[in-house]
Amino acid sequence: MAKKEATYADLEALPDHLIGEIIDGELIASPLPRPRHGHTTVKILAQLSGPFSDGKGGPGGWWILVEPEIRFGSNVMVPDAAGWRRDRVPVLPDIVPLEIAPQWACEVLSPSTAKIDREKKLRIYARYAVDHVWLVDPVLRTLEIYERTDKRWTLLDVHSDDARVRAAPFDAIELDLSTWWMPLASGAAEPQTPQAIDWHREPL
Repeated sequence: MAKKEATYADLEALPDHLIGEIIDGELIASPLPRPRHGHTTVKILAQLSGPFSDGKGGPGGWWILVEPEIRFGSNVMVPDAAGWRRDRVPVLPDIVPLEIAPQWACEVLSPSTAKIDREKKLRIYARYAVDHVWLVDPVLRTLEIYERTDKRWTLLDVHSDDARVRAAPFDAIELDLSTWWMPLASGAAEPQTPQAIDWHREPL
């Protein structure tokens, strides 16, 4: 017997302490973000919203939301943050879920979601013409910047720790990554930096 695909009613039935998504017909329920995850998300939005949402110290021209629910065909996903260019979307509809794919999405990785973010959500974002995706790891303290070409992703760059960077599509200003990371608890070991990054990997 074929497995029944999840519906939006299944999302609505989830308890409030879970974040629900429908990916490839499967209902995926994730716990609410931990403080480290939430801190990083808030700090990213703090650096982007003034210059790009409000035009204060930057070019403006974007709608930027935290954890919007967005429909991508039969999939319903909740990126940690997403942005729409106002020249493409002059008025962002006040509905849930949103039916317009963003031009930028950001996923803050956690142990429970990282595999889904990398394997499934990246593929769907490419299929629905999201231009750029950031994958941010608040434990390893890294920012990975991806750009879409047709339906494939190219890794543009990786930054870490206290770097000051210009990251597409928000490269009009310099971002300070040092504010993104929550300090470790006293006595906790520092996260281990990956031994190597394959700069020559094929696009996803």
